[in-house]
Amino acid sequence: MTPAPTLVDIGLNLAHDSFDHDRAEVVAAAFASGVRHMVITGSTLDSTRRAIELVRTDPAVFRATAGVHPHHASELRNDDLPRLRELLAAPEVGAAGECGLDYFRNLSSHADQERAFRWQLELAVDSGKPVFLHQRDGHDAFVAILKDFLPRLAGGVAHCFTGDGRELRDYLELGLSIGITGWICDERRGGHLRELVREIPLDRLLVETDAPYLLPRDLQPRPAHRRNEPKFLPHVVKAIAACRGEDFPTVAAATTRNALKFFGFGKAVAAS
Repeated sequence: MTPAPTLVDIGLNLAHDSFDHDRAEVVAAAFASGVRHMVITGSTLDSTRRAIELVRTDPAVFRATAGVHPHHASELRNDDLPRLRELLAAPEVGAAGECGLDYFRNLSSHADQERAFRWQLELAVDSGKPVFLHQRDGHDAFVAILKDFLPRLAGGVAHCFTGDGRELRDYLELGLSIGITGWICDERRGGHLRELVREIPLDRLLVETDAPYLLPRDLQPRPAHRRNEPKFLPHVVKAIAACRGEDFPTVAAATTRNALKFFGFGKAVAAS
């Protein structure tokens, strides 16, 4: 029998407290479903530290990102940058972020978000690592800031892409990879993605759950709880493949190849 394709979940908030009681079981279930590698998102200094600790439990399986989400931008001070630089330099870390702009919730001021974003892009340039990017309702400002750092950046991925055609085409023109989540499975909000996902070159496509968030709405049977898990990533990939008119193994193999290269999984194992 041909082995089932393996997958990489490039955006998993495994340090989230909703996993505290069964984290090992969640990882085991993911592994059994074919999700053999996971990137643990850092969204604050503390969650980044915890993400790195989790990577150290099995560096062949995990990578981390190191950054401060725009929701927490107002908490990031100039005095914190040496610590963030140190975290980003860790061999367990494959990308800078989650960083960017979120003008939808505005939990930090626009000025604080833009300052924190520029700081983290500069750290990414210095580290030689790519960026794990967040953008919601701030596209024009986001692109303007990002352009200031291109082509010095070692690449970037638009994490959890939910935007429109103009945003997608802008990101592709900038050379970004595109991360697709279970948003594509949401018939209320994700219908446009079912068309746009066809425009993403296969070598720029990445897949993620953003667990514990964004549980796919069309899962059958529906889980008793609302917590998303990495074991549901194959469901997302099947939806993407159907929208693109490709088979599951093709999309699985390409996204895995893209993710392993982007996040430097081999480097993490060599350094451990």
